[in-house]
Amino acid sequence: MFASLMKTTQRIEYIDAMRGCTMILVVYSHVCGFCFGSPAMGGNDVLFLFRLPCFFFISGWLFEKVGRQWSGVETWAVIRRKFRVQVVPTFVFLLLLAPPPLFFSRLGATKGGYWFTFVLFEFFLLCIFSERFLKRFALVFALLVSVAAFCYDVYFSRLQTVLWEAPRALSCVQYLRYALGFLSFMTWRYYLFFFLGTWAKRHADLFLQLTSRPLVVLLVGLAFVSVAALPRTESAAAAFLAFAVGGVSGLTLVFTLFRHCWHRCSGLALCRPLPFIGRRTLDIYLLHYFFLPRFLVAYSPQLLAYDSHLVEALAALGVALPVVALSLLASRVIRYSPFLARWLFGSD
Repeated sequence: MFASLMKTTQRIEYIDAMRGCTMILVVYSHVCGFCFGSPAMGGNDVLFLFRLPCFFFISGWLFEKVGRQWSGVETWAVIRRKFRVQVVPTFVFLLLLAPPPLFFSRLGATKGGYWFTFVLFEFFLLCIFSERFLKRFALVFALLVSVAAFCYDVYFSRLQTVLWEAPRALSCVQYLRYALGFLSFMTWRYYLFFFLGTWAKRHADLFLQLTSRPLVVLLVGLAFVSVAALPRTESAAAAFLAFAVGGVSGLTLVFTLFRHCWHRCSGLALCRPLPFIGRRTLDIYLLHYFFLPRFLVAYSPQLLAYDSHLVEALAALGVALPVVALSLLASRVIRYSPFLARWLFGSD
């Protein structure tokens, strides 16, 4: 039933293009960190403000458009399908990338890099729970989840230090740490943006009307620039505010840019592949780790010696685009096998 429901939904090209662009930025980020050993190079520290918020916002938007009035049977069908699409490939590819015994050391918060698909499944569950049981308090729930995850990331190590002299208490805290680590709880801060994606889709007319007003877009742009220009702070409250404001304003700007400008640039050679990339984000995300040229880290000092964000960005993008292309090629080959397509990418 859920499969037939999915087939009736129509894709929006600028949403796919936005998703494709965001996927390229994810690979770009991993090139900066894993290949050049400098996560902040090439303006990546600014892209960080909106890259993952955009991804989760789009995921929430696409999840919401399937429909919200599900029976119990339909809900379980959704959960089973999402489990096969998001969770099964996560652990299959993690096994391929880090076979045992290394595999067991990669089950923490970042899942060896594959945390996104795992956490996305958890967000589906959180969203279904809040819609079924919380309803009018869904936004409050999203805020509480995001704040709790943010505080956990900031304060948990301090709590361990305080309890160091109480072995029994420390043991309980360690078990809690392992449990929350496996759940990737610290990344639940992004649930706020996933929820906002479902809200924006549910109230699409209002959202699109607001983001069509020049004054609103100007204020949102000023908010993003202000957050991007602010220095890092030690205050957890200020850091969360910057995280939330930067993410919301950044994803709103990107969404508005694609919605209003895509029809003008969709015919350009550089833009035409974006919708297809957007429809293959799961494949690219799962495969791209195998194609990252990590040996380039030896050349990082020479690149950083230029002290130019433009040079760094061009170098990272010059690596990221071939990695995306290789991932798409590998995806195409794998999808020739229905069995592999089903269990590696959750394809029906």
